[in-house]
Amino acid sequence: MPKKVAKKPLKKFHTRFTDEDPSVYKEPAPLNAKSSGVEKENPLESMMERFDKAAEILGLEQGIYQYLKTPVKCVIVSVPVTMDDGRIEIFDGYRVVHNDILGPSKGGIRYAPDVNLDEVKALAAWMTWKCAVIDIPFGGAKGGVTCDPRKLSQRELEMITRRYTANMLDVFGPDRDIPAPDVNTNEQVMAWVLDTYSMHRRRTEPGVVTGKPLILGGSKGRREATGRGVMHATLSGLEKLRISPNKATVAVEGFGNVGSISAASLYEQGAKIIAISDVTGGYYNEKGINVEAAIKFSETHGNLLEGFKGGDKITNDEVLTVKCDVLVPAAREDRITDRNAKDIKAKLIVEGANGPTSASADEILDSKGVMVIPDILANAGGVKVSYFEWVQNRMGFYWPLDLVNQRLEQAMKDAFDRVYENGQKHNVSLRLSSYILAIDKVARTLKLRGIYG
Repeated sequence: MPKKVAKKPLKKFHTRFTDEDPSVYKEPAPLNAKSSGVEKENPLESMMERFDKAAEILGLEQGIYQYLKTPVKCVIVSVPVTMDDGRIEIFDGYRVVHNDILGPSKGGIRYAPDVNLDEVKALAAWMTWKCAVIDIPFGGAKGGVTCDPRKLSQRELEMITRRYTANMLDVFGPDRDIPAPDVNTNEQVMAWVLDTYSMHRRRTEPGVVTGKPLILGGSKGRREATGRGVMHATLSGLEKLRISPNKATVAVEGFGNVGSISAASLYEQGAKIIAISDVTGGYYNEKGINVEAAIKFSETHGNLLEGFKGGDKITNDEVLTVKCDVLVPAAREDRITDRNAKDIKAKLIVEGANGPTSASADEILDSKGVMVIPDILANAGGVKVSYFEWVQNRMGFYWPLDLVNQRLEQAMKDAFDRVYENGQKHNVSLRLSSYILAIDKVARTLKLRGIYG
């Protein structure tokens, strides 16, 4: 095999922009490997453990249970690319459509070296439940390519994206399956997806992707939507806990699109942000971090906080366990597990990332009286505004920012109220309540539509 030629990391590609499941890029540990004392768990197993509990409470019949836990389709493709040095490299591409009972499937595409089928299956299922909880007519899907974007040039990333899209022509479609940005993908990647799909269809199809640049039919407010949704979820949780936002202390793990905008939005509401982190580590300031200064510093230092002087340096793990009112884990899966859940001091956890809390930590957090607003509710603002973008694409008429934000705020408040009331009814956590609501909605829709064949 030809010797690999080292490449300089791409400086301009990585932006703060991601969609439903965003984070700052972090070199992950492989499955079952230990990192910072926390064992990487299987996200599919965590999702299914919660699914099973909700299904039992609902008394889901066996056939419906089997239908809802099984993906509609799992597509695995080879993505061959001629690299800049002339050699050919093969990447693995995935797209899982978990469910399309409520409507076209929806979900991001992530680029990371640890992307695998189990992870994509779990993320696709989470999208199904998220769309149901936030009340939009979409099913759930997820995609990914096993690659390390930091080691790829702009041209190589474009070639990977275009070949992956071409391989998914029979999957993608504005009425079938609608991708979006995710970890390490952005507006530019979605523009390449849009162009590749449109060239093959011989017509421009802006509704085939969301998270596009505004000039290509993107929606105002979509870039900030997930972080703003986290803020609205946090305010709803603080109200139930009778904590005033201007007296709340907040720690945010992850300072990508979701983490930074969540921090900035809560800062604007009067909350004191005492800890933030990214791949370079954590930064703590008991008197409060100037979030605007932190964002400006990151933007002018390669989207990294390394060297930030607005707080004392701590580890990423310590950010999770600082004494605070609100913890926003906005990085990757399985950051809170049975290994560190007992050390959590926050009264409220608002999950900005997908799957940041493993199922093994649920009982520990419940016993400590920690309110957890789960990912399928807390970070659903991104997919809600992605839905708004899709609607605007289909109408050919675009809304002003204040209308987008107003509709997002109302949607998040309504969803939180439904989940909270359902939790009180069943005497369960907000996470289990979210699953119960989502699974019940999809199951009832399935029964009405029936099984074809």
